[in-house]
Amino acid sequence: MTDPIQIPIIDAEPVASVLRTLTLQEAGPDFFAAESLPQVRRVYGGQVIAQALLAAAATVPDRTRQPHSLHAYFLRGGDPDRPFSLAVERLRDGRSFSSRHVSCRQDGAEILSLNCSFQGPEVGLDSAEVPPIVPGPEQLTSALEIFRSMNHPVAKFLGKTAAFDVRHVQRSLYTGADPARSNSQQLWMKPRNPLPEGMDQLIHRALLAYVVDQVMLEPALRATGLSWLTPGMSLASLDHAMWFHRDVDINEWLLFVGHAVSVGGGRAKTDIRIFNPAGQLVASAAQEGMIRVPTEETQGSGRWGFGTEQSDPPASTTRS
Repeated sequence: MTDPIQIPIIDAEPVASVLRTLTLQEAGPDFFAAESLPQVRRVYGGQVIAQALLAAAATVPDRTRQPHSLHAYFLRGGDPDRPFSLAVERLRDGRSFSSRHVSCRQDGAEILSLNCSFQGPEVGLDSAEVPPIVPGPEQLTSALEIFRSMNHPVAKFLGKTAAFDVRHVQRSLYTGADPARSNSQQLWMKPRNPLPEGMDQLIHRALLAYVVDQVMLEPALRATGLSWLTPGMSLASLDHAMWFHRDVDINEWLLFVGHAVSVGGGRAKTDIRIFNPAGQLVASAAQEGMIRVPTEETQGSGRWGFGTEQSDPPASTTRS
């Protein structure tokens, strides 16, 4: 049998619910069972990535080895009301690296396929990109304030259940498009409730993998004049890659610097770099997603947008 990674439990919601969801159940050798957080529509992709990463880590004998990269394909949308399984294949345990494959299945169908790699501590060369100069999070408006000002069921749901505080440097895309149409954006994120001191670095990285998926495609929306309220918009992650460059403290305000590389053919490719408050690059991610809007010839499903355009809250309360 394979013991799951022990996840710390706290009482403060909504972060407590995320931690409970990341707690996997042992279901056989290298085999785990998992549940989903309540969602408006499909299972949240970042949740499954984090769970798959933790399942893989549970099979790595050397617990000093931390995940340094992962590559995933989203194959089907999962049902958040039904459990699913995670089967780990031990690809290789070398002198420096361990490689794993995780297949996530629900009702016999694969919803996510993930490969990941782990490495132990190693001293070597050190150089990285530096972050742009942007206003700090204390100068920006919380997405939670915006959600509470919106008369929309999805916004009300997120205002209660979103585990991370998001603060955009540019105008947020929750209530309308950004007229500037930039292909870049910056935002800060931090958990709404602090996590325990001394938590394993693995959990910090899994939580970062959990949260980054929710903002990966925003640069593509910003570049094309779309928002989460665009009527008829269809949006879904297709594949996702992530690299962990240095240890991360998920309790800190982290700066996410996003860039839309390309939008076309019903798909969008974006990159994100993640910096800690000291300006160190701790992680980066890349994703391709499906993005469709109604045209004269086609109609979007409208399954992923909020629905109807609204105005931002008054300028006195909105600074993003």
